[in-house]
Amino acid sequence: MPTVTELLQARTSIRAFTDEPVGEEEVRQVLEAARWSPSGGNLQPWKVIVVAGEAKDEVSALAQQTLAANPFGEAGEHAIYPQPLGEPFRTRRFQVGEEMYALLGIPREDKVARLQHLARNYAFFDAPVGLFFVIDRQMGHGQWAHLGMFMQSVALVAQERGLSTCMQESWAMVRESLHAHFGLPAEDLLYCGMALGYADEDAPVNRLRSARAEVAEFAELRGF
Repeated sequence: MPTVTELLQARTSIRAFTDEPVGEEEVRQVLEAARWSPSGGNLQPWKVIVVAGEAKDEVSALAQQTLAANPFGEAGEHAIYPQPLGEPFRTRRFQVGEEMYALLGIPREDKVARLQHLARNYAFFDAPVGLFFVIDRQMGHGQWAHLGMFMQSVALVAQERGLSTCMQESWAMVRESLHAHFGLPAEDLLYCGMALGYADEDAPVNRLRSARAEVAEFAELRGF
């Protein structure tokens, strides 16, 4: 059984999946374990919509149609990144993007190929299962942090079971269309998606391991 440390180091964003299916019971077991994630006041401020088969195909088609009509996505609350994005965050984002496209063999000037790869987000990178995470609009920053902890739990439990994931904020580009598609109440806000399946170990893009700042860069230890 891998340790938590080993799972954290092994987990990465997978962008190419095999067609090996993931069954409903397996997904339920992942969620069963992840539901024990912590949350302040035990609010458990998360909902999850899981799609597979035709249901997954429908949301992929919806995204393609929506972005074909509006390539910039749907304007709405909660942008994916702050604008402008300051340092060191801008450099980190640029670096991981360049490393990914290098593995894919797509040069910076080939904008079409880069956009085509980005569009694969909306097919969940061919993963057999997609998850969408939903939060109540009344929730504050603390509860958004707790939703993130729940998502991390889902990813780590999946990793423990031999599955792989990719957290996908790109689905925010079609957030309003998805809200209508799922018939969500007005108070619900769809945050993002996650691809779930088995990694294609032969895909070059899955060799990407993004750099992490050293502890000394982000931590101050006082009183020791």
